[in-house]
Amino acid sequence: MAAKLYGGAYLSFFVDAILDNLSKILEDDSVLNGNYSAMEFLQRLENCLLDVAPVLDDAELKQFTDKRVKRWLADLQDALYSADDLLDELTTKAATATATQADPGISALCSRVVDSYIEDNGDMERIVGRLESVIARKKLLRLKETAAKVDMSWRIPSTSLVEPSEICGRKEDKDAILKQLLDDDDAGDGDIPVIPIVGMGGIGKTTLAQMVYHDDKVKEKFDFRGWVCVSEEFDLVKATKTIIEAITSSSCNLTDLNLLQHDLKEKLSRKKFFVVLDDVWNENYDDWNMLLKPFQKGVKGSKILITTRSKKVASVVETVSPHELRSLSDEDCWLVFSKHARLSTASMEYPTLVKIGKDITKKCDGLPLAAQALGGILRGNSDVKYWNHLLKSEIWGLSDDGIKGINVVPALRISYYFLPSHLKQCFVYCSLYPKDYEFSKDELILLWMAENFFQPVGKKTMEEVGDEYFDELLARSFFQHHSTEENKFVMHDLVHDLAMSFAGEFFYRAEDLEKGYEVDSKTRHLSHNAKGNYPMSKLLGVCDRVKHIRSFLEINLNWWMPFNMENAPCFLLSKLLHLRALSFESFPLESLPDSIGGLIHLRYLDLSHTYIVTLPESLGELYNLQTLKLFQCDKLEKLPDGMKDLVNLRHLDIRGTNLHEMPKGMHKLKKLQFLSDYVVGKHEENKIKELGALANLHKSIHISKLENMVNSSEALDARMSDKDGIDSMMLSWSSNKDENIVDPQIEEDILDKLRPHNNLKELKISGYRGTTFPDWLGHSSFHNITTLGLGSCRNFSMLPSLGQLPSLKDLTIYKFKKLEIVGAEFYQNGECCLETPFPMLETLRFESMHCWKEWYSLEVHAFPRLKNLTIWECPMLRGDLPNHLPSLQSLEIENCEQLSCCVPRAPAMTSLSINGSNELRIGELPPLLRHLSIGGKHQVESVLESITNMQLTCLTYLRISKYPSHISFPVSSIPASLQELHISDCRKLQVQMDGQHHSLQTLYINNSCDSDTSFSLLDSFPNLVRVDILNCEKMECIVVSRSLSCLRLLWIENCGSLKSMSTLWKAAPQLQHLRIRGCKEMDLSAKGEPQCSLRCLEISYSEKLARSAPFMNPQFHGLTHLHIYGGDEESVRCLPKEGWLPASLESLSLNRLKSVETLERKGLAHLTSLQQLTIYDCPKLENIEGEKLPASLTRLIIEGNTLLGERCQMKDPQIWPKISHISSIKVDSRWIWLSHK
Repeated sequence: MAAKLYGGAYLSFFVDAILDNLSKILEDDSVLNGNYSAMEFLQRLENCLLDVAPVLDDAELKQFTDKRVKRWLADLQDALYSADDLLDELTTKAATATATQADPGISALCSRVVDSYIEDNGDMERIVGRLESVIARKKLLRLKETAAKVDMSWRIPSTSLVEPSEICGRKEDKDAILKQLLDDDDAGDGDIPVIPIVGMGGIGKTTLAQMVYHDDKVKEKFDFRGWVCVSEEFDLVKATKTIIEAITSSSCNLTDLNLLQHDLKEKLSRKKFFVVLDDVWNENYDDWNMLLKPFQKGVKGSKILITTRSKKVASVVETVSPHELRSLSDEDCWLVFSKHARLSTASMEYPTLVKIGKDITKKCDGLPLAAQALGGILRGNSDVKYWNHLLKSEIWGLSDDGIKGINVVPALRISYYFLPSHLKQCFVYCSLYPKDYEFSKDELILLWMAENFFQPVGKKTMEEVGDEYFDELLARSFFQHHSTEENKFVMHDLVHDLAMSFAGEFFYRAEDLEKGYEVDSKTRHLSHNAKGNYPMSKLLGVCDRVKHIRSFLEINLNWWMPFNMENAPCFLLSKLLHLRALSFESFPLESLPDSIGGLIHLRYLDLSHTYIVTLPESLGELYNLQTLKLFQCDKLEKLPDGMKDLVNLRHLDIRGTNLHEMPKGMHKLKKLQFLSDYVVGKHEENKIKELGALANLHKSIHISKLENMVNSSEALDARMSDKDGIDSMMLSWSSNKDENIVDPQIEEDILDKLRPHNNLKELKISGYRGTTFPDWLGHSSFHNITTLGLGSCRNFSMLPSLGQLPSLKDLTIYKFKKLEIVGAEFYQNGECCLETPFPMLETLRFESMHCWKEWYSLEVHAFPRLKNLTIWECPMLRGDLPNHLPSLQSLEIENCEQLSCCVPRAPAMTSLSINGSNELRIGELPPLLRHLSIGGKHQVESVLESITNMQLTCLTYLRISKYPSHISFPVSSIPASLQELHISDCRKLQVQMDGQHHSLQTLYINNSCDSDTSFSLLDSFPNLVRVDILNCEKMECIVVSRSLSCLRLLWIENCGSLKSMSTLWKAAPQLQHLRIRGCKEMDLSAKGEPQCSLRCLEISYSEKLARSAPFMNPQFHGLTHLHIYGGDEESVRCLPKEGWLPASLESLSLNRLKSVETLERKGLAHLTSLQQLTIYDCPKLENIEGEKLPASLTRLIIEGNTLLGERCQMKDPQIWPKISHISSIKVDSRWIWLSHK
């Protein structure tokens, strides 16, 4: 007997799945109905599968020591795929024939359809014969049959990510890193310290970095933190963009390196930062020097931490000695292992298992990742025999020869071998993802489901089974939680290598054109990485060779990326007829060809973020379709009528579409588990009652256009109270001309009968037209509700009772037009189960309540945990606010003109914003304030007085606005901790320059401090990084007499009298980004010191600017990015003039130049470094004078319906030869030309 792989061979589950499908066909007389020839073929197929199953475990072991076995397994898997496709076609043909007929002769008709398919296709004999031929070779390989499978009923429970406190053996390492991070001795005025952590893969570098990243002392010390995974594919643009997105938690649409680096430097220069660059591979000094440029000269105390396997990388970037991470001791490895194995000390076998476990961990070579994975294998299992088998398995000694050059850690290899067969399939499928790809759990489960990777388990749904599979792989450390994204997951590089090593020729990632191997004819799963350099055209060229592809996934494509999809959709759909999973996510796609209906195997279709306008009716022919994702297809207004025929559909995501109504007959889709939206129609077959038959809905649903309902019986038919799987529901009515003639009683009955199940966690109601809410809203039986939003309920004069919801944390109430009083009913109702109303509420918002006058508080103290209170646009509100809010941290009151009470006292408050509420009284400011925004005469006076008399040691942000009178604000009274100061609409405010303030980094002046024509305020803030000056009409000159060595960005707009800023050039030697718009008197031609640091200039065009030719001056000789905007005095037909632009330009943008008709080639000829030309909203521009645009150009972008854009799209022979050499051309958001992809 061969040693038993307790998890089962990779192909075992596949064989079992095919046998299961085959059994169903043979048992169902309606499929073959006496076709004895077909039955004979299928019985031969069944014999083959039963014959090969027992030797698969032995073959999987021997494939690394016998190349013949490896080839045999590949041939077998290839033949099994063909057999599986054959059976799927048979069952689909039979099922669709049955579904489209309703006469008594259905069985005979079904049989004729299948007979016709078998005769016309002719594949059955070839497929069965090939499988028989492959299986016959097993005798020559002397493969052995294995014993019956060991009971695998013990299942690994779902667990969360290991907490830092549970990590073993790294305390000294953590302390050492923390000391370097928290110590400011090395934080001089030079370069930002870079601390490398060096060690081999899997040794715990990332884990250690995560420990310090989340340490409370680190959070307290740094103003912001950012985590960036750099990885092997080092690209300066991508890396810089990723860093910006990490530290801002928002997307970045810039694609030019220079602009990206300026943007990053500006963001980093304001506050003390801590950035982790994880998994660094690149050893090129120049690349690193360029990447780290924006980090230099940052705020004192900022730090960078990198993790890398390479000492050479560390030597290139380090400013302090690298911290070398050593292997764990055997004892620490044992601690990691035992925590994941979860040994029960009560077990009689405990002493024996400890001994075996310590022997196993000695084989981990001190790698915590390996110990973690092995512990995950054995979690919950106390079978000594099983532990011994793992310890003594021959798998430890297997070679990696021939696995695409990938070296796999033996401990990880054995963790794979001991996976159950079904989990092996799921895990290897993940090799389609690029390294460091951030994937979502839900997406991956749906893809697995499309590939039929799930074993039925009792009454559990496929989604529930997939959820368990995912959690098992997570618990076994094959997946890891993303460092910062809550709902994202990643694979460690070594684990990704493991998946790649077992994927073989059946999986291919098209990402690296220089990769050493091509797509194989056996390939069944294919992904295209848009961030790589693999052209779509090359991929389409191999489709004839890989026509049995089952998966095609487009990965990492974004709207801003140059991408030419060629004729991919039509070509792929006509060639790859065996597709089961197809993702065109983010393709610039407007329609699908009718041939989509021919993909009878298709189960997963993702068209999210496309420009799709219509879907073909043939979509309804996709009988097997389980998942249809149309997320953010905002041009889509209608679904096909044939949607009702997608009887196997389980997941329909139409969030962000613009559907007018649902198609008819949605009640037929009884297998639906997730329906993101239901748009109620007016027809009998698309009313809300269609939801009644959809009993298995889960997660969230948004039911819109409820105004189309005419009576409450329809609502009752929807049976929402029976849908216990829905945890989030939104109900919305649209505004229309008939909303004022509705019957409120009918509306109330409708909402009453739309009562959800008590399991609901989140509820939002918008546009409801009744006058009262039903009793169920606010009832304490809804004990799980944490989030509630009520808005645009225009007929209400009283709020519902919500204070008795025991778990409510977030409440938003907005646009209640008739509401005047919030009284006792808001807190309590007749049941009064809770002594303290709103016991768990943390966030409360009132917005746009135009008639609200009074808010009564109860004697009993409500809101004991309220942290955030926001009141916006409530102009009639007066009286008192609740004054006992012990947990309040943030208070925001905007445009509540009549509110005249005192601000509630809250010692824990850190953020206070009062604007447009002139009568509100502010007492003593809370001592812990960090953010303070005040507008209005009385408030500004009060706050400035408090600031002068108090020590606000935590204040970092201050905004003062709308103070019409004279007032003096001494610099000496500004809190020393302040970093950002905004002054808006305070024209007569004078900042008294009685000293210098050294912490301020950002100064924003808008329509303020305008009493003098000379502006010299900058002298008081020597460490300014950014300055914005807007709408200061009297200002004629900016005078600077002291150094502003930190100033990087200066924006000046709509200062019509401003003529000079000549003293600034010398004072700000590091100025990089200058914006001057709407300043028609500004003279930039004045001589100044050479301004070599200036890289980006934004300026309005004027005749004065044209005459002075300022760009020839030395201040602009290093300029790389220039944006020219149209101005009030713009009357130019041709741009740019010859010799007018600096030769150093890398990008040029022409914006809103209404009179320009011709682009002058002569004015661009000397720009040998120009890479990008952008033309936006220049409606008369239609010509290019001269010959070709500069040869250096790689990107031309034309937006805003220009005549030139139209000529480019038509490839006008007078224009196209002048631009066709440019590799990427985009017109009105569409890439019309890509010569390199």
